[in-house]
Amino acid sequence: MATFSQLPSGKWRVQVRRSGLYRAATFVTKREARDWATGIESQANHIAAGGFAPIPKTATVADLIDKYTETMSKPYGKTKTATLAMLRRDLGKVKLSNLNNVVLRDFIDRREEAGAGGVTIAADLSHLSQILKWARHARQLDISERLALDARASLSHRGMNTRSKERDREPTDDELNRLYALWDNSPLQRIPMPMLCRFALATGMRQGEICRLEIDDLNRAEKTIIIRDRKDPQNKQGNDQVVPLLPDAWAIVRPLIEDRKSGFLFPYDERSVSTAFTRGCKRLDPPIKDLHFHDIRHRATASFFRMGLDIPRVALLTGHKTWAMLRRYTAIKPSDIHDTINKAKPDSPVPDKAGQKKRRAK
Repeated sequence: MATFSQLPSGKWRVQVRRSGLYRAATFVTKREARDWATGIESQANHIAAGGFAPIPKTATVADLIDKYTETMSKPYGKTKTATLAMLRRDLGKVKLSNLNNVVLRDFIDRREEAGAGGVTIAADLSHLSQILKWARHARQLDISERLALDARASLSHRGMNTRSKERDREPTDDELNRLYALWDNSPLQRIPMPMLCRFALATGMRQGEICRLEIDDLNRAEKTIIIRDRKDPQNKQGNDQVVPLLPDAWAIVRPLIEDRKSGFLFPYDERSVSTAFTRGCKRLDPPIKDLHFHDIRHRATASFFRMGLDIPRVALLTGHKTWAMLRRYTAIKPSDIHDTINKAKPDSPVPDKAGQKKRRAK
């Protein structure tokens, strides 16, 4: 019930206590105070009935996104930041109370017309779902958290593929040698691309991880290095990992740190590395098609398995958390299994049955 009291200044103070909810405010006139109290009591009744607060009448999707970004303490990556900005532009003016399946249907239509594929649109709706879940469970707003999830499920009924195609492209020895020769004979090539590629092959690191390595994080005695903020679906920041540098990798690192005590191990912008790699593929005659720097990681991961390393040890090198994540980077052939077994098993004659019987008799 609301209680009203007039202050010495002539203004009116109103207090509302209802269903465990307490609100108070001051207004110039009693009518303003009464109107406000009526809205608060309605909100309290709504909470008492369903356990959630009603959506403010004037609140928009943009307001919700802004509140979400202000409240969440974790920094976002480039992809999520761009997606939230796009959602704000496209859906920002929609009132939260009017957000429904039809609005999201039209959103999907616009995204598809703009050229976005099923994988991209599914990711957009997943980010929107996170915001709606936050609004319902962190802010206790009476909003459906299933809206975006149902819209995402509808993509398959539209015939849209929501799963990205797994790449199995690996650079061949011939392709790498051609690239090395091109860069070695290019006087304008300032980034030592052959060295970076060989280091990627020896470590399985991503190009961003390579360009962020710091000399201070090297342990010369243990021949290890710390990869800062390693990519992880759950932890975008602070996911530091100590990894061993295998002999081929250490052979590259050792001369680089002879006269250097600090700074980046490879002081090059990862975007410039990516550009140099792509440009090199195009400059060759004939050019190398459909090859990216990240494809070196595929080959490196497969080579670790071919060396005989087991899943936990390969996962330590590559940073994958599960076999499902690691499996897509492998390219093990039946012949590789035979080679591994033959290397591990020494040649020895198979005992004949007579020999077996004699040993048992003893």
